[in-house]
Amino acid sequence: MALSGPDRKLCRMPRKRTGRGCGSGGAMAAAAAVSEAWPELDLAERERRRELLLTGPGLEERVRAAGGRLPPRLFTLPLLHYLEVSGCGSLREPGPGLAQGLPQLHSLVLRRNALGPGLSPELGPLPALRVLDLSGNALEALPPGQGLGPAEPPGLPQLQSLNLSGNRLRELPADLARCAPRLQTLNLTGNRLDAFPAALFLPGALPLLSELAAADNCLRELSPDIAHLASLKTLDLSNNQLSEIPAELADCPKLKDINFRGNRLRDKRLEKMVSGCQTRSILEYLRAGGRGRCRGKAEGPDKEEGRRKRRERKKRESGEGADAVVDEASRLLLRVLHVSENPFLLTVRASPEVRDVRPFFVGAVVRGMDLRPGNALKRFLSCQTKLHEDLCEKRTVATIATHDLGAVRGPLLYAARPPQDFKIIPLGRREVKAKDLVRQLQLEAEEHRKQKKRQNVSGLHRYLHLLDGKEHYPCLVDADGDVISFPPITNSEKTKIKKTTSDLFLEVTSAASLQICKDIMDALILKMAEINKYTLENREESSLSDPESDAVCGHGLDPKATPGAEVTGSTPLVVEQVRVVDEEGHLKVVYPSKMDLDFAAAHVTVLR
Repeated sequence: MALSGPDRKLCRMPRKRTGRGCGSGGAMAAAAAVSEAWPELDLAERERRRELLLTGPGLEERVRAAGGRLPPRLFTLPLLHYLEVSGCGSLREPGPGLAQGLPQLHSLVLRRNALGPGLSPELGPLPALRVLDLSGNALEALPPGQGLGPAEPPGLPQLQSLNLSGNRLRELPADLARCAPRLQTLNLTGNRLDAFPAALFLPGALPLLSELAAADNCLRELSPDIAHLASLKTLDLSNNQLSEIPAELADCPKLKDINFRGNRLRDKRLEKMVSGCQTRSILEYLRAGGRGRCRGKAEGPDKEEGRRKRRERKKRESGEGADAVVDEASRLLLRVLHVSENPFLLTVRASPEVRDVRPFFVGAVVRGMDLRPGNALKRFLSCQTKLHEDLCEKRTVATIATHDLGAVRGPLLYAARPPQDFKIIPLGRREVKAKDLVRQLQLEAEEHRKQKKRQNVSGLHRYLHLLDGKEHYPCLVDADGDVISFPPITNSEKTKIKKTTSDLFLEVTSAASLQICKDIMDALILKMAEINKYTLENREESSLSDPESDAVCGHGLDPKATPGAEVTGSTPLVVEQVRVVDEEGHLKVVYPSKMDLDFAAAHVTVLR
């Protein structure tokens, strides 16, 4: 947590009375010195904070003075749910006491430090930890006693996302799957791995793992046992030293996206395919034994699938039989509009500066929402708040923003800028610089605490700590140069959702992982479909003048400004793909892809 203005002097190391006294006087001087060196800890303890971020230029000197470790005082804050210490070149190990002192920790971010060659002592057990980011350090190995935690019982039983990218790892711990059995996302990009441990692919070892990234390593072989990863959706093994891809990879039942570019494969046809063909064609080729029979084998299922979809579409359009109507009315319908079908494609360009601030961005356009009747808008805003509290873990893992598409001017730019260099019109406020807005919210939070005589604050004030120490703030800028989103704090008044809004632009940003963004976007769109269905079934009366709803949504928007505002209840929500590209125009992510919106629920139908 960085301080500014007159408080900055509190972060400096004391120059006098550094423990030369004796007896109680010396102890008191030492305690005062620690308190002066780490004012963030005093503040967190006093306000009973659940989130803490330590970063900034003064951090490195203080950690060096503490012996390259975090101060033991930090581990006396048992209420912490989120801890981030980043960009500190003098931090070589977390220090003893973390596991015992922070039992409620949900997210631990220790990226871009100097941790290594191992972790001594090991991190776990951390029974509540869900997100662990150790990227950009100097880790070489994670052996027992110097790794992530014990295997029996599991040291990280709730861990979902593990980021070890940008280290120097030559091997993974053999007991990783037993230590973190609920792992969903594993990022190993940019290490020195030459093989995966065999135990990682044992049947049932990682039943929930959906994303495995190990690009830019030295992998020489991929075990056929990878087929035991029953939930695997995304596999990135680009730029390794693989010579073969096992045919068993095609047996992964949910695999939708693979990347093997940059490997010198013996099968030259396969090597050419991985550089230009879609995942489905590659898997069909592997399934056929890699003997050049891909074309004949793949075309049959493709054509049959196309014929089946055409038959279903004709049935829906003709409304054959009363049973079909009843079945259709009982389901949630989502139709995906692909890039090639959309003449009004919205594109987001991501600048390289966001890499060190909030690198992951997923967008989507949803058309056909009916927010006019009764409390439909209020339900929609409430569901967004609930997702922020639960899946987004109070915005520490990810942040959702929703916009009135009619007010969004594309193409959009996702950037990171100094807080004094951009302005926004926050919801319900006047235009202000980001730096001044954060300061205003800090003052309001202090006033709120004094008036209520309690430590907790509500509203946007709860998320201010997520920006502590950041030199650049993330922002989404439209084609007019207006900032329409300032994650994780607020949206702009310019694109605020209103009762007359029927077409929306959705965004999810995260510092944790791309898969988390996609999972939360899936959950948001599913909730939107459920709200639309509920509105239709209950046939609420339109109440544009409802005072309670108006207080939530503000002034109305001219319906003519929102294409598709007149939507019938039987029309499925249309989800349009949004592309995110880099500065050169190269694709970073498109949502929804074939692997997204993959709902197991029987009452949801996705038309692609």
